[in-house]
Amino acid sequence: MRFRDGQWLVAEGVRTEYAEEVYRVSPMPSGKGVNLLCPTRKIRSRGDTLNLSTLSIDIEAVFDGVISVETTHWQGAARRGPDFDIFPAGRPDVEAKISKDETGTTVSAGGLSATVSGKPHEFDIAFHPTGSKKPLTTLLNRSVGFAYTPAPSTPMQLADMRQFKHYIFTQTTLSVGESVHGLGERFGPFNKVGQTVDLWNADGGTSSDQAYKNISFWMSSRGYGVFIDTPERVQLEIGSERCCRVQASVEGQRLRWFIIYGPSPRDVLRRYSILTGAPGSVPSWSFGLWLSTSFTTSYDEETVNSFLSGMRARDIPVEVFHFDCFWLKAFQWCDFEFDRDMFPDPKGQITRLKADGIVKKVCVWTNPYLGQASPVFAEAAAKGYLLKRKNGDIFQWDLWQTGMGIVDFTNPEACAWFVSCLERLFDTGVDCIKTDFGERIPSEDVQWFDPAVDPKRMHNYYAFIYNKLVYETLQKRYGANEAVLFARSATAGTQRFPLTWGGDCESTPEAMAESLRGGLSLGLSGFAFWSVDIGGFEGYPPPWIYKRWVAFGLLCSHSRLHGSNSYRVPWTVDDNDESDEGCSATLRKWTHLKARLMPYLFSQAQDCVKNGLPLSLRAMCIEFPDDPTSWTLDRQFMLGDSLLVAPVFDEDGTVQFYLPKGNWTNFFTGEVKSGPGWFTETHNFGSLPLYVRPNTILVLGKEGETRTVYDYTCDVDVRTYFAGEGAKAVLVDSEGRRVGVLEVRDGEVVGKDVLRGNSSITVVRS
Repeated sequence: MRFRDGQWLVAEGVRTEYAEEVYRVSPMPSGKGVNLLCPTRKIRSRGDTLNLSTLSIDIEAVFDGVISVETTHWQGAARRGPDFDIFPAGRPDVEAKISKDETGTTVSAGGLSATVSGKPHEFDIAFHPTGSKKPLTTLLNRSVGFAYTPAPSTPMQLADMRQFKHYIFTQTTLSVGESVHGLGERFGPFNKVGQTVDLWNADGGTSSDQAYKNISFWMSSRGYGVFIDTPERVQLEIGSERCCRVQASVEGQRLRWFIIYGPSPRDVLRRYSILTGAPGSVPSWSFGLWLSTSFTTSYDEETVNSFLSGMRARDIPVEVFHFDCFWLKAFQWCDFEFDRDMFPDPKGQITRLKADGIVKKVCVWTNPYLGQASPVFAEAAAKGYLLKRKNGDIFQWDLWQTGMGIVDFTNPEACAWFVSCLERLFDTGVDCIKTDFGERIPSEDVQWFDPAVDPKRMHNYYAFIYNKLVYETLQKRYGANEAVLFARSATAGTQRFPLTWGGDCESTPEAMAESLRGGLSLGLSGFAFWSVDIGGFEGYPPPWIYKRWVAFGLLCSHSRLHGSNSYRVPWTVDDNDESDEGCSATLRKWTHLKARLMPYLFSQAQDCVKNGLPLSLRAMCIEFPDDPTSWTLDRQFMLGDSLLVAPVFDEDGTVQFYLPKGNWTNFFTGEVKSGPGWFTETHNFGSLPLYVRPNTILVLGKEGETRTVYDYTCDVDVRTYFAGEGAKAVLVDSEGRRVGVLEVRDGEVVGKDVLRGNSSITVVRS
């Protein structure tokens, strides 16, 4: 939100007040920080202390490399929930250090410090690496304040605050050349400088500035990140109100954020994952191909069987079959009951599919909305399980499902009932759940079961409690590391409940690029696992788009064929072209390649869970932060530490991509290109720029491997690429347990004793 009209004027209808100086610095009761008393005018006489506002700023050491900053205007404002679940795995200890000298007061948390200037009548707080005076960012003059809308003409009007909105804002400085990234799954420009960003979950598709997954965390190219600790609407002006500042504002009386020091993006993400939670583990089978019925298509048991039989006949393994919306009866979404007209024996059907080996797992589509035509609506309404209006009516509207209600997950009995509905599905043979929707949660005229929650804070937070409930129900049924969601909505912390997909995109190359940018931004927001609707969701993809998207989608951490009103089985896209360049052959090749990559992918996945890293899509700047070009790249990504992927967006197969410093090897041809530099190639549908990073030991399944789950140490193909002393590859089994390490010592690969069968080691490049 913009509070000014240019640099000199206040915006029409707005009154702003700023912290003009630090009048007093006091120790906090915790002993780990300081409190700053900051009046909104400079105090030059005792009379200046009267009839003015003050801001209170708490600066506190949180843990090594992390400092919190909380700004408050009126301390007596109620603290209503919900709040983010901070430190879910426990809070680390911190050795806070507070020192004072002639320059000011410094609070240190290990490698990060905040120094409050000691000059009289000055407001200046610098955040810098401990031991260095070079700031990462600062809070300077007129950078912390509050605003009223409309602008009161006299303080007496504020006796009745019902007529006014009150905002708190802070503005951290942007340095020359600094870029800002993350903030959830955002589909616009990768670098957010120059943008206004509204962190408010919305169902807006991928071709808009709205986002399904708004994450109040951003990363700077200068080696730090900022996590804004509130689930309510946060409005950011990122070099867009003042070109040299990032402004965060919330409606209310207080605003807290954490500054997280790296210095590398990896360090920032690891520390962020300590704050909000590490990504959950995913089972190895989830990396295989997921096939969906699509959204509004008509299908029944025979259709499902024909899809899976067709895929088997074309040697395209399907790991998970997904029943989208119309497994339910029309107008009865979501009542958790198969439409018996189309699926007379769902349990028997699922049992037969699995027994035949045609598919391993089954997923169904759900959401937290109940159409009033469904029998469960009446049950949930009678028992008080649905969100209500302030007058006691159930909150209903005809947006999406006719007369739909919204499950109130602040009601423990509603949660238990929802869990019982899920358990009936599990009894039918369902293994995983697509948790769709959860974005359009009303914030006005709403009364939650829990009267302590703020409806505006619940809007974004609903995605957390919704996905958490389903994920933990899956864990209870199938095991801690066997739970898998396919979620669309998210907020900070939802990375703990994998996985997510990118939402509704068109079947165009532009939408594929939008989706890629969204995945990159979400990866820089602490999410390890991500997928996309291969082929695009809306429309009818031409064969060339479908095939280019297949190559991109099978090199994401998770891969799902899904559309809206048209099927995504390959033979329906190109009239069953059986050539080597047809859709079926293309899908077969990339599905088989992903199966071969599983020893590498699943090992990398364990590291991602441990350190809060994205597996794919991983922005280039995470691996190459010292290369300025890496912070600009939004049409390519890293798949784990060692594989670079550049999807193709042109019909003729032309693609331009960037290689950082070093000798990079083409995975398919063995050709070596030396970076740094830009390169242009032309690819058929069976390839794209897939380059192996120098100093890599790459472990692959055997030639011809088509399974996702197998012994990742038996009959494997180990390749070394310019692997020098100390190069390593961690070996895991299909449960993710570490079973060994391959390492180059004195020019030889050691640790080979853990390899079994006909495993081989090949020096591809030395």
